Amino acid sequence: MKHLICALALAASPVIADDDSAFVAFKVMKPEVAMRAAVAAMEFCRARGYQVGVSVVDRFGIPQVFVRDRFAGLHVYETAERKAWTAVSFRTSTTALAAETQPETAPYGIRFLSKALPLGGGLLIEGDGTLLGGIGVSGAPGPDLDDACAAAGIAAIEDEIAF
Repeated sequence: MKHLICALALAASPVIADDDSAFVAFKVMKPEVAMRAAVAAMEFCRARGYQVGVSVVDRFGIPQVFVRDRFAGLHVYETAERKAWTAVSFRTSTTALAAETQPETAPYGIRFLSKALPLGGGLLIEGDGTLLGGIGVSGAPGPDLDDACAAAGIAAIEDEIAF
């Protein structure tokens, strides 16, 4: 019995790369899962009367999916993708990054990077402490509302990404 418990514990633990190995293992979401998150975020916003665009990027900031509601503004494609990219790139929510990069602070220079967008609406998608990607929402009448929609998108896939 003791050996069975040890074997199960080892099988359930995350893969740890051997320091001497030339390879690293990581997880990425399937496009179908990314799409479910994006659509759930958009529908959450729509139910509240907001027309938005939603982008999901992988752990490297590469776009996986984008959805745009019927009447969302022209800007939502760029801003949603940049918010998702920014969250993944800096490993933090864009709301937190907005607060941390105010004028007169050392990281203020981040605001001058061409792709970074420290404006609420970008969240990390994590499963069991592993970064899987980011989700960015643009078009709600405030960054806090973009955040709420993004969080709803993540909540819709929580059971699938918990491992």
